[in-house]
Amino acid sequence: MAGSEGPLKGVKVLDLSRILAGPTCTQLLGDLGANVIKIENPASGGDDTRQWGPPYVEDAQGNRSDLSAYFMSTNRNKKSVAIDITTPEGQAQIKRLASHADILIENFKPGGLAKYGLDYAALSQDFPSLVYCSISGYGQTGPNASKPGYDLMAQGYGGIMSLTGDPEGAPMKVGVGIADVMCGMYACVGILAALRHRDQTGEGQQIDLALVDTQVAWLINEGVNYLTSGNVPKRRGNGHPNIVPYDVYETSDGHVILAVGNDGQFRRFCDFLGQPELADDPRFATNPARLENRDALNDVLRPAVQTYDTATVIAELETRKVPVGPVRTLDQVFASDQVAARQMQIAMQATPSEVQLIGNPLKMSRTPVTYRTAPPEFGADTQAVLNAEDPFED
Repeated sequence: MAGSEGPLKGVKVLDLSRILAGPTCTQLLGDLGANVIKIENPASGGDDTRQWGPPYVEDAQGNRSDLSAYFMSTNRNKKSVAIDITTPEGQAQIKRLASHADILIENFKPGGLAKYGLDYAALSQDFPSLVYCSISGYGQTGPNASKPGYDLMAQGYGGIMSLTGDPEGAPMKVGVGIADVMCGMYACVGILAALRHRDQTGEGQQIDLALVDTQVAWLINEGVNYLTSGNVPKRRGNGHPNIVPYDVYETSDGHVILAVGNDGQFRRFCDFLGQPELADDPRFATNPARLENRDALNDVLRPAVQTYDTATVIAELETRKVPVGPVRTLDQVFASDQVAARQMQIAMQATPSEVQLIGNPLKMSRTPVTYRTAPPEFGADTQAVLNAEDPFED
């Protein structure tokens, strides 16, 4: 197949990041064909997430490896190299690797690499074409630049927790490290844009990316709702700030998601409930009216929907072309024919055993993603990489 090794084949990535945001970015680059060398600290046993378990991969005798599920979620298609950057030897090794690299990504505190001569100001003098991506909690500038950054902190500081959770409950974080993940996605976009500029001009640059900045960026409609109205949004649970009904509703045997996006869909929904008069009620006839009378409408809808089982609601509303769906647990998600058809669960042969991972969602007709190597054990590639003439070559 043309492009079977990926559109980024030959691109060389030196990864000095750990935890989630940076590794999310470099795994995506690796899936797209880039050669990624992951630098891990021998003094700490590598990336912190190697210890974020259980669960861990075990061998046939039940012996635990250093491959936690958390680590494996963002570290396939990489080589693991153990280097102590606090030593002159380690710094020289990093500089040699950087001399071969197109991209370097790191998530140390701002200024943290300067004392080792590995910051952008130092490396760009020797390698002016290097694309250097720095990820931190608050960015390289601003009054909070020196503060550490973690996903939970970013979700709190950046406002998303104030919008998430039960209206009467405590502010709630999203169930996964979404601030880190989205920061990794923005990093990947920025790196690819900088790489295009480098290819056109020969000129590298630094990308300064903050967890908090990216979290503020994906406040999206709620952020602009506030900027437009001046009204601070409130938590609505699963409700939508601009559309009603768009929520999770209890059925007789579970829950169902309703996403009624326009007035025609609302009328067809009311027909299903056997209450067509709701669509003509001036309190509910239009979406702005439904927003204004959200509670009154839900006082009618919730008990009505609860008289049906989940399967009936989904089947009947799908027939009427009203957006509807289930709330699935992860065992149901990964057992679904849709996940299988889209290859969103993959198997890879790791040491010491086969592992199950989440697939890449990108489906590219000419240059598909590839899964070449499973997440590596700590330091597995150190000698091979450091002894190679070109350390990025397979």
